[in-house]
Amino acid sequence: MKTGVIRRIDELGRIVIPKEIRRSLRIKEGENLEISVENENIILRKYSLMKNLNDFAQNITDSIYSFIDNSIIITDTNNILAVSGPLKKELLNKNIGIDLENKIKRREEMLEKHKKTLKITDDEIECVYAVSPIIVNSDVIGLVMIIGKENILEVDLKLVQIASKFLTKHLEM
Repeated sequence: MKTGVIRRIDELGRIVIPKEIRRSLRIKEGENLEISVENENIILRKYSLMKNLNDFAQNITDSIYSFIDNSIIITDTNNILAVSGPLKKELLNKNIGIDLENKIKRREEMLEKHKKTLKITDDEIECVYAVSPIIVNSDVIGLVMIIGKENILEVDLKLVQIASKFLTKHLEM
């Protein structure tokens, strides 16, 4: 994507990324950007502490899924990074939906035993679920979620709590 936007650097070396670009790339206030140099180009990339853990996160979801019947997902603040279960093809590597964004913002940890319509991605899914945020150094960087069609149990909430705490400890090392 090339754009013709020109911005002036202020006396502190800051530039403003235009709102349209931030919106299209889903860059939110307070998010981290990685800055690098390639030849004579300055490269800005969205930074996700979780992005480097895709294989690790997939191993966690696969391990938990071997003991449960419901799908399990791990996200960062923008994308679904790992999925195991029936919803894998439908959800893996997709942008998270507004409902998951809100759960991350509110640091929600909950068990929903009654079917709700939820925007996990841009599509709505009617489901029951357990969710726990991944919090590293006081910042919410993603979440772990078990999604079911019918049954969700207290043990499912414990599983997502354990997985989120495990990821937190791993990332704080």
